[in-house]
Amino acid sequence: MNKRCRRATRVAVLQPLVTGTISLQGPRHERRVADGQAVAVGRLERTQLGTMDIEAYFERIGYQKSSNKLDLQTLTEILQHQIRAIPFENLNIHCGKTMELSLEDTFHQIVRKKRGGWCLQVNHILYWALTMIGFEATMLGGRVYVPSACKYSNTMIHLLLQVTISGKTYIVDSAFPFSCQLWEPLELTSGKDQPQVPAIFHLTEENGTWYLEQTKRQEYVPNQEFIDSNFLEKNTHRKIYSFTLEPRTIEDFQSISTYYQVSPSVMTNTSLCSLHTQDGVHGLMGTILAYKKFNYKDNIDLVEFKILKEEEIEEVLKRVFGIHLETKLVPKCGNVLFTI
Repeated sequence: MNKRCRRATRVAVLQPLVTGTISLQGPRHERRVADGQAVAVGRLERTQLGTMDIEAYFERIGYQKSSNKLDLQTLTEILQHQIRAIPFENLNIHCGKTMELSLEDTFHQIVRKKRGGWCLQVNHILYWALTMIGFEATMLGGRVYVPSACKYSNTMIHLLLQVTISGKTYIVDSAFPFSCQLWEPLELTSGKDQPQVPAIFHLTEENGTWYLEQTKRQEYVPNQEFIDSNFLEKNTHRKIYSFTLEPRTIEDFQSISTYYQVSPSVMTNTSLCSLHTQDGVHGLMGTILAYKKFNYKDNIDLVEFKILKEEEIEEVLKRVFGIHLETKLVPKCGNVLFTI
């Protein structure tokens, strides 16, 4: 066990920062900062925007602006509304369709058709929304930890965001499956435990590379048939992904997006869907439906499993995940990378 895996649990409280106001003024948006200066951020050309509407996005995630301030509270509220409304899912691959990366295609899929997407889509739409209202956001690229190989992926396969508020930097991620999903922005601080509802998250920096890890609770599984399931995380401490602070664009992920859709990978081997609630997370892996309720009892999470018949999946997708598929899903459950 390396030094990142040996640490005591400490309680850290995130203090909201108040700064700036939201301003929507056509294709160029400004963030008014504390000293009164206007900084242009999120400048998107009209050809990119097309008919995309930030209010339609807010309606999609059920967010009614409680504040017009560009502060940590607003950022947290938008993140939490998104992870409870927009699923992480790769179902297009298993419906014979392509996962498109363009902003217009992503908006059409997620907002207009009320679907979800994988990180390259879901965090892309979040990046667009944050910059549209004036947040200072940057795309970053991550390498996901592969437990079976005991190493991080060889290539950058995960999109996450860096958001700066009044000089303080946070990591924001709305698109990692199941209980590895952040519920709040993480302070970009090395060596600090940051407790959230799903788990205690921890960032460590070494030679310019940042590592995200978590310490989870014990789990109670009523259905003993699943006590040894590969979808249960056996370790209390787990590595999630690594990343650097080098700015990225969506084009940087195009080749890996194509590869993961046509080559043997976790995305082609397993059909996935994950959606968070007020107290837990739903997961669908192939024909296995799971629900984890966080902190069901003191320091214990409840994890329930059910094997679905193939004809039940369409109804479950509609009822649990809010997804209506236009073509038939071929559920698949292969190599396990993500655990509930």
